[in-house]
Amino acid sequence: MSEIVNMPMAKALNAGLRAALAADEKVLLMGEDIGPLGGVFRITEGLQAEFGPRRVQDTPLAESGIVGTAIGLAMRGYRPVCEIQFDGFIYPAFDQIVSQLAKQTNRHGGTLSMPVVIRVPYGGHIGAVEHHQESPEAYFAHTAGLRVVSPSTPNDAYWMIQEAIQSNDPVLFFEPKSRYWPKGEVNLTESQLGLHQSRVAREGTDVTLIGHGAMVSTLLQAAEVAAGEGISAEVVDLRSISPIDYGPLLDSARKTGRVVVAQEAPENASVGSEIAATLAEKAFYSLEAPVLRVSGFDTPFPAAKLEGMYLPDADRVLDAVDRALAY
Repeated sequence: MSEIVNMPMAKALNAGLRAALAADEKVLLMGEDIGPLGGVFRITEGLQAEFGPRRVQDTPLAESGIVGTAIGLAMRGYRPVCEIQFDGFIYPAFDQIVSQLAKQTNRHGGTLSMPVVIRVPYGGHIGAVEHHQESPEAYFAHTAGLRVVSPSTPNDAYWMIQEAIQSNDPVLFFEPKSRYWPKGEVNLTESQLGLHQSRVAREGTDVTLIGHGAMVSTLLQAAEVAAGEGISAEVVDLRSISPIDYGPLLDSARKTGRVVVAQEAPENASVGSEIAATLAEKAFYSLEAPVLRVSGFDTPFPAAKLEGMYLPDADRVLDAVDRALAY
């Protein structure tokens, strides 16, 4: 019998990390202020007290050092889980991630595993300043040797963080910080999906809406409004950004004939651009309109008071739906 509890994503991640620490003594948590404080968002709250400072380690303010140390630990058989405090702080570690972490397994002919998870709170909607609301996932999705995922629900967060830690490949785990607090059902007994499977979050027949992370909730809002106008919108949650599970996306595109891809990140050379190109190529004869994109603008993330203009909302998604249906 399944055990279902209601909790926010922050608590679900905490529970998932606790389960991973309990299941394998080689799992270590590393990051700035993740010990007694429990991290800026309290994701690791109580874990150092439970598992000790050797397994839940506060680190210096040095992202390159955190990831570099994690690479060495992985080489010695550990499974380090690094926390990058905010999305925009990951850039000092960029060289370690793309030049070293992503390359080690291939460099050693597949004989060396790199079971490193890098947790990244990302995205907007929290009214923060520069370097605290960015969406840098495309940089890492472009890099061969890295897996990139992003949960949109507490249930996915609980299971995906454990599955990421169990992976023998490095995983960039992007956590939509604006979804840390809304509650949702978590099945503590079994996971219904694998780490890299996309899912249909809402079924529909007229248009397909595709997104990941916090954008999924925006798409569901748009679909609800559209339903009131007689439009049946299907919502597909990517869950995995690299690799992308295209099966449900293609099935939905062929069913509805119209697709809108939405994301918080800028549009140019983005994950949404790749999805749009792939669907246009592989579902060409089923499409009744071009695949449309809704995204953040190709500018640096603005001051907090302007984030509402920068980030896609339900109205911008619905505008794209109207344009798709007009073809």
